[in-house]
Amino acid sequence: MEIERKYAIKEIPENLEQYNKKRIEQGYLCYNPILRIRKSNDDYILTYKSKEGIPKQKVGGAIVLKETELALTEEAFLTLKEKTEGNMIYKTRYLIPLEDGLVAELDVFAGALAGLVFVEVEFPNEEAADAFAAPNWFGTDLSFDKRFSNYYLSQITSYEELGL
Repeated sequence: MEIERKYAIKEIPENLEQYNKKRIEQGYLCYNPILRIRKSNDDYILTYKSKEGIPKQKVGGAIVLKETELALTEEAFLTLKEKTEGNMIYKTRYLIPLEDGLVAELDVFAGALAGLVFVEVEFPNEEAADAFAAPNWFGTDLSFDKRFSNYYLSQITSYEELGL
């Protein structure tokens, strides 16, 4: 189960290079259900995400999806990459520790989406997501703004198309 919230940011934390990071390249094979491939540093992953069996989400809550991940080989990733819909997404994800063992995943996009930056936090349960007090450097909650879903981002050709 994936339970997350997404936020704009007011300011990028200083000294990002002190944090662990992942270089991510990802693309989508389909949307409903979500079937995604991802290269994260030297790992290759196939992810299946679905809302099936998940109760309707409340306004202002977290994004809740069933999620299954499977390891891929580099060769399988490259084969599936040729079959993706839309554009590949390129980003660096900085893993910034927060209180209560949570981690802010700050995504700094590259390529066609250069200039886009937002942060995601994954939670162990919906109660923790509802109780979350965002740090001062977080901005507006973007969890239900479809423009910030990675699938949507894979369907546009430039940062400017977001109309920010």
